[in-house]
Amino acid sequence: MMLDKHTQKPHDRLAEALSDDMAEVNTLIRTRMASEHAPRIPEVTAHLVEAGGKRLRPMLTLAAARMCGYEGDNHIKLAATVEFIHTATLLHDDVVDESEKRRGRPTANLLWDNKSSVLVGDYLFARSFQLMTETNNIRVLRILSNAAATIAEGEVLQMTAAQDLRTTEEIYLQVVRGKTAALFSAATEVGGVIADMNEAQIKALFDFGDALGIAFQIVDDLLDYWGSDATGKNVGDDFRERKLTLPVIKAVAIGDDEERDFWKRTIEKGRQEDGDLEHAIALLNKHGTLESTRAEANDWIAKARAALANLPGHPIRDMLEDLAEYVVARVN
Repeated sequence: MMLDKHTQKPHDRLAEALSDDMAEVNTLIRTRMASEHAPRIPEVTAHLVEAGGKRLRPMLTLAAARMCGYEGDNHIKLAATVEFIHTATLLHDDVVDESEKRRGRPTANLLWDNKSSVLVGDYLFARSFQLMTETNNIRVLRILSNAAATIAEGEVLQMTAAQDLRTTEEIYLQVVRGKTAALFSAATEVGGVIADMNEAQIKALFDFGDALGIAFQIVDDLLDYWGSDATGKNVGDDFRERKLTLPVIKAVAIGDDEERDFWKRTIEKGRQEDGDLEHAIALLNKHGTLESTRAEANDWIAKARAALANLPGHPIRDMLEDLAEYVVARVN
């Protein structure tokens, strides 16, 4: 079937090109999320896994492997591994953040309880390690286990830095690399590893995933102030949860004492009142930090495209380039 570039979103075109592989990944996910003795596990997992997520991260693994000419089946196991790691972090995140909505639906911790979310997340992490070992590739195991550790470290760093007005853009980038970009870059890198690509090409795949993941998170943070219910996010969640994201960090750095007192009251001390979100957005607009944050997202996408240029020509490479552009198109 011909893919119409002008009517389909880049993600949908990539999903169609990889549809057979994704069907195998979905089957493997459903099989491995089962539990003979604890029915709560598939109940909680299915609520999130079947909620209509784009499966972007596992798709990146499939895309990288296919783009590099891989013809085995380990990319299916690794894509499912990546999705399990991602789902586990979402379950844990929603408990930490006390979120009530995920992908437009009530969160698992709201429908069940925090204990279920944490323990099922732990189960999925364990399942992910079982899956990755089935490839019998120690380098792949090293990449994904390092990513899992980096993700956990990033979450802890965010917990300590998110409500501290001393948090710098450098620390923010460290958090983003941990909580988001680490899994993107691991997802693309392992695709090149199992395809036996040379080191320069494997590095290019890592760099693409890293830059794409950073841009993805920056855009997500922007949509918290620019988004709508259609994005599946509660607009203003980061503000209500007292998270210092890039637009706010920039505004704090250049604001006057009165503005700094506002951020201290609402973010550091958590004393928020009616109208505070609107005032926060007004301050971000006053200093142009939403615009400058958008510019940084575009810079990271430029780096992602530059990394792709080092990889073999392939229709999937073109789709990945279009996907990168689409990430920032939501705020451009």
